[in-house]
Amino acid sequence: MSDNTLAVEKAAAAVDAQGVVTAWSRGARLLLGYEPAEAIGRPASDLLAARLPDSAWRSLSQQEPWSGRVALRDRDGHTVEADVRAYPLLGADDHIGWFIHAAPPETDGADLALQRRLLLYHRPAQPAVETAMRYLPADPQAGVGGDWFDVIPLSGARVALVVGDVVGHGIHASATMGQLRSAMRTLADVDLPPDELLTQLDDLILEEIEEGIESAGEVGATCLYAVYDPISRHCTLASAGHPAPAAVLPDGSVEFISLAPGPPLGVGGLPFEATDVRLPEGSLLVLYTNGLVEAHDRDIGTGMQELVHALAGPTPSLEAICDHLITALLPEHPDDDAALLVARTHALGPSHVATWDLPAAPVIVADARRRTTDQLTTWGLQDAVPTTELIVSELVTNAIRHAEAPIQLRLIRNTALICEVSDASSTAPHARRARALDEGGRGLFLVGQLAERWGTRHTPTGKTIWAEQPRPLPRPRPRRQPSRVRGGPTGSARRTRPAATTGSR
Repeated sequence: MSDNTLAVEKAAAAVDAQGVVTAWSRGARLLLGYEPAEAIGRPASDLLAARLPDSAWRSLSQQEPWSGRVALRDRDGHTVEADVRAYPLLGADDHIGWFIHAAPPETDGADLALQRRLLLYHRPAQPAVETAMRYLPADPQAGVGGDWFDVIPLSGARVALVVGDVVGHGIHASATMGQLRSAMRTLADVDLPPDELLTQLDDLILEEIEEGIESAGEVGATCLYAVYDPISRHCTLASAGHPAPAAVLPDGSVEFISLAPGPPLGVGGLPFEATDVRLPEGSLLVLYTNGLVEAHDRDIGTGMQELVHALAGPTPSLEAICDHLITALLPEHPDDDAALLVARTHALGPSHVATWDLPAAPVIVADARRRTTDQLTTWGLQDAVPTTELIVSELVTNAIRHAEAPIQLRLIRNTALICEVSDASSTAPHARRARALDEGGRGLFLVGQLAERWGTRHTPTGKTIWAEQPRPLPRPRPRRQPSRVRGGPTGSARRTRPAATTGSR
């Protein structure tokens, strides 16, 4: 295992009363190198490089929690120091097992500690892509830089993939990275196209320059922002002075996506341009910073060719691909940090999406409700019918009254149930509280109360208003007590309202 890999997940394992490993997390695999199949069933003592401290034995015998420094042995036989916490667990057979949590000691400098903290985040499962990522800090003498990556859920089952590189090293580069990453997440929440998002981010930095409050690292920072839509399988990308991503197609061919790169952030003067490509399902997108392909003895062109060669072989798991690229392209002591984000694309086919074009006539609202009910019944989501009918009714009525044709209704079934109504008007709606005697004005307020998330996405032909509900659990079998617990997806949203349930209308 590489001791300079910045893991974004901490290690966790479970040990039964006989001292045998019974559970093994991905973070544990990153820490010690054992696959779950290799670790589960193995005596936990095999993972120790030295005897446990006496205080640990006392706590174990008294079935009390314990924390302290432990010397572990990784898969290659190397000693790995870790800060370990052990918690007793009472099993179904009343025997005491243990939950073990381990993390590398916090011996990093302040800049790497800040970088580590800023890159830690929960990575929810995305129906659009499967991802793996790495951050490798530079040699300690050079200091940590400001490279970053991000995966941002967007409306309509889409996802944004981001990599960026801040100029310089040290704690200021890490702090600047955090500021840019937060600003980008905020702009992504507004559902801006990639070229417009980079323009807004660039304008923000230029305003700070005029006001004299800019950070040195913000001027000249590079960034690549890509949005992938699993329904159309289109990927739209824009670059602010950043290297082009590599695409590995299902047939094994490797190519760089041709981009029209704009200037680095904070430079100004030239516009950013978006590039749209259609990717077959199962393609790999490889986003990276220049630290992966450029070094003092290797120019970026040579490094990109080496990246193509490294990607040309078989494509096993994404984690294995990341490990292979790091080993093949980085020297033992890199002089610049590197960020790597690998994503495998998925597609949502006709079995997950239903679309109808609607005439701009009030009588069509009832037909839209009927089509919605029929589609949810086909999907086995009868429990969602009352709420979704109401959302569809309000959004379609709003489009007929206040927008322009053509009007389109779309339902998307993935980890959530998404309802979208598109029209040809670019005017964004605003929710408000209607007064007691008002005849209208309650539609979007009701949508906000019923949906877990909702918002507006502007398109080249108008806008789309979307509302997202957590998918209901399948209907329980008759012999069991019915359950109405609902789980919602994670991720950011422009507008969030507490989810509510309704009865039949």
